[in-house]
Amino acid sequence: MNTFASKSLCLAALIGALSASTGLASAEDTIKVGVLHSLSGTMAISETTLKDTVLYLIDEQNKKGGLLGKKLEPVVVDPASNWPLFAEKARELISQDKVSVVFGCWTSVSRKSVLPVFKELNSILFYPVQYEGEESERNVFYTGAAPNQQAIPAVDYLMKQEGVERWVLAGTDYVYPRTTNKILEAYLKAKGVKDEDILINYTPFGHSDWQSIVSDIKKFGSAGKKTAVVSTINGDANVPFYKELSNQGIKAEDIPVVAFSVGEEELAGIDTKPLVGHLAAWNYFESVEGDANAAFIDGWHTFIKNDKRTTNDPMEATYIGFNAWVKAVEAAGTTDVDTVIDTLVGTTVPNLSGGYATIMPNHHLTKPVLIGEIQEDGQFDIVSQTAPVVGDEWSDYLEGSKDLIADWRKPLACGNFNVKTGKCGG
Repeated sequence: MNTFASKSLCLAALIGALSASTGLASAEDTIKVGVLHSLSGTMAISETTLKDTVLYLIDEQNKKGGLLGKKLEPVVVDPASNWPLFAEKARELISQDKVSVVFGCWTSVSRKSVLPVFKELNSILFYPVQYEGEESERNVFYTGAAPNQQAIPAVDYLMKQEGVERWVLAGTDYVYPRTTNKILEAYLKAKGVKDEDILINYTPFGHSDWQSIVSDIKKFGSAGKKTAVVSTINGDANVPFYKELSNQGIKAEDIPVVAFSVGEEELAGIDTKPLVGHLAAWNYFESVEGDANAAFIDGWHTFIKNDKRTTNDPMEATYIGFNAWVKAVEAAGTTDVDTVIDTLVGTTVPNLSGGYATIMPNHHLTKPVLIGEIQEDGQFDIVSQTAPVVGDEWSDYLEGSKDLIADWRKPLACGNFNVKTGKCGG
C-alpha cells in the first residue's frame, strides 16, 4: 500500500472515531424521557393531552436548567391504541432510544402489555390513570387512583348523599372495568345490596350504538328504587353514550351517572347542557381553587398556546409523577434505574389541590378523593373532597387479595406478600 493511501485510511479511521465519540458525547449531553401515549385510534381523545403534558413539564424543567446539569429530551412514540404495539414501542424506547424513564399508557390492557418489557429491560414506567388495583410491580409507579381512591368512595357518596339502592355497573370490555366492577360488586353485596339490584354491562372499545343499552338502564331504574350508573366506559365511546342518555331523557336527578374515565377533556366534545348534575370521581378537577393549580393552568395555556385547552386528573397524576422522578434523580445524583426506584419511595411532592402526594412502599400515592358535578361549561362543581387516602394495591373485598400487601423496600421487596402465610407470591 502506498504512503498516501495508508495516510488516507488512517485519516478516515480517525474521523470515524471522532464522529463516533462526538455522537456519544452528544447523546450523553441529554437525559431522554420516553412518552408512550396513543396519538391515534380510540384512546387518542384522552391520551394526546398527556403527551402534551409531558412535553410541557420537560420544557418547564429545562427552563430551570434541566436535570443533573443536562437537558431533558423527549422521545415520543404513537402506539395507536393498539395494545401489542404498546409493548413494541416500549421496547424501542428502552433498548434503542435509551430513555431513562417512560411516562405512558392509559388503559390497563396497554399497561399489562408493557409490563414484561419494563421488567425484562429494567426500566421505569409512570402510569398516570385510575386503574383496577390487584397489582404492584417494582418497575411501575402508579400515580392514578386505585379503587379505594375513586370507585369505592364514589359508591359511598351515592349511597349516603343520593340514597342509591340499585346499581348499573357499565364498562368497556377489558381488564380495568371488569376487575373494578368485581370489586364494586363484592363491596355492594357486603353493604347488603341484593343480586337483583345490580346490573352489569360491558361494551367494546369505540362502541357507538347505545340505544338498547340505555333503554335497559332506563327500565332497570323504573323499579321504584333510586338507581345510579357507575361508569367505567373508556375513550370515545363516552360521547355517544352521554348523547343517548340525553336522547332518552335520562337526567341526573332521575338516574345519576358517576364516571371514572370522563373528565374535562372528554366533556369538551359533548353538549354538556343535558348532562348537568351527572358526576365524576377523580383526585383532581380543573376547578380546584388554589395558587398551585392556577399557576399550572396558566403555564399549560402558555405552553400549548390555547387558553381553551382544559386540564384534568391524569394530567395532575403526570405532573406528580414527573416531579417525583425529578426529585428522586436529584437526590440520587444519577438516573440509574435501581437507585432511582429505591429513592422514589417516600418522595413527597406538591399536588395541584393544595396538598402533597407521597410515593408509598407499594409504589402508589396518597391522594384526596373528589366528587364533581358536571356544569354547563364542561367544568365540575366539587361537591365532596376527602383527606388524602393511601392507595390500596390489593382489594380488601376480594378473596385471594385481602391478605396481600406490597412493600418494595428491602429486605421485603415484594409486590404480593401474604401476611397470613408470611410468603411472597413472586
